[in-house]
Amino acid sequence: MKFSIERAALLKAVSQAQSVVERRNTIPILANVLMEAADAEVSFRATDLDIEVVDKTPAQVERAGATTVSAVILNEIVRKLPDGALVQLSEEPATGRLTVSAGRSHFSLATLPKEDFPVMASSEYASNFSCKAPALRRLFDKSKFAISTEETRYYLNGVYMHVADAEGGKVLRCVATDGHRLARVDADLPEGAETLPGVIVPRKTVGEMRKLLDDDEATIAVSVSETKVRFATPGITLTSKVIDGTFPDYTRVIPTGNTRKLEVDAAEFASAVDRVATVSSERSRAVKLQLDEDRLVLSVNAPDSGAAEEELAVAYGDERLEIGFNAKYLLEIASQVDRENAVFLFNSSGDPTLMREGNDTSAVYVVMPMRV
Repeated sequence: MKFSIERAALLKAVSQAQSVVERRNTIPILANVLMEAADAEVSFRATDLDIEVVDKTPAQVERAGATTVSAVILNEIVRKLPDGALVQLSEEPATGRLTVSAGRSHFSLATLPKEDFPVMASSEYASNFSCKAPALRRLFDKSKFAISTEETRYYLNGVYMHVADAEGGKVLRCVATDGHRLARVDADLPEGAETLPGVIVPRKTVGEMRKLLDDDEATIAVSVSETKVRFATPGITLTSKVIDGTFPDYTRVIPTGNTRKLEVDAAEFASAVDRVATVSSERSRAVKLQLDEDRLVLSVNAPDSGAAEEELAVAYGDERLEIGFNAKYLLEIASQVDRENAVFLFNSSGDPTLMREGNDTSAVYVVMPMRV
C-alpha cells in the first residue's frame, strides 16, 4: 500500500477515528485504525465494538492495499506536522511496518494485520430518512446535557429519539433525563421517518455524531433499526449500537397544570445564578428563588462559606413563591435559550418546574426543586 495525502485531510480523518478508539482496551487491534487505499480514495475505519466510524478521503493512491496502525500515534504525528505538508504513507508487507514521510520527517510504525480488524456486521434498517444538519444539531445539542451518568440506570445514558404526537401533528423528538432534570426537543418529522422505531442513542455516539453536524449545508442520512443507528454524510459514516433498554414514560413527569408564570431574560438570569452560586457549598449548590410581583430575589446561604443575594426585575404576576434549585441545573437549562426570554412555569415549591423559550413549545425543560 502506498498513497500521498494532504496533511489537513489526513488529520481530519485520523482525529475522527482516534476519538472513537477507547484509550484503555484489552484487545490491541481496537487501538488501531484500519486504512484501506483504492481508486484514488482512502478509507479510515475505527471501532470500539459499539461504535464504528468510516471516513473516506480522496488521496493519490500509487499502490492499493490495507493495513492497521495505532490511531493515537498516527494522529499525534500528523497533528505535529507543518501545515500544508504532503504526507506519504507506505507499507512494505515484508517488514510489517508503515512508513510515514513528510518533508524531512520520517516515521516507521508497527502495524497489525488487517484480517484481525473487527468490522461491524451490516444490518437491515427499518427506517431511512434525511435530515438537515442544523435540525439534528438542535435536537441533540439541546437535550444531551440531561443525559444521566449513572451506570445503574443504563437506559438513561443516552438520548431517546422517536416519533411522537405534538399539537401540530407527528414530530421527530429527542428526550433525555437523569431523574433530576429532563429535556424534550421536537423537530419537523422528515419524510421517511414515520416508521422510525424509538431508540436510545448512547452518550458517546451523540458526541461523535455531533462532529458531523458543523456544516449548516450538510444533509445527514439517518438509518435506524431496533439495534443500530447510522448517521452518514457523503464522506463519513458513523454506525452505533443503541442502548438495549426501555426508556421510561417521560410524559408523566412533564407538568401540565403549572400556572405561575415567570418571564426573565435568560442571559441575565444565568449570570445572576452563577454569581450567587459562587458562595454555595460544593455538595448541594442550592439556590433559593423568592418571587414577588415583578421581582425575583436569588439567594444562597451556606453556613460554612457565606451568603449572597441578587435581585432581578422580571415579569411575574402571581402570588408569592419560594422555591429552591440546584444551581448547576438552572444554569444548564437557562443556557439552552437562544432567542427569547426564558419562561418558567411553577406550581408549588415541591413540584417540578417547566421552562421553555418564550411561547415556543418545541423545546421544553423540566427541573425538580430542592429543599433549601
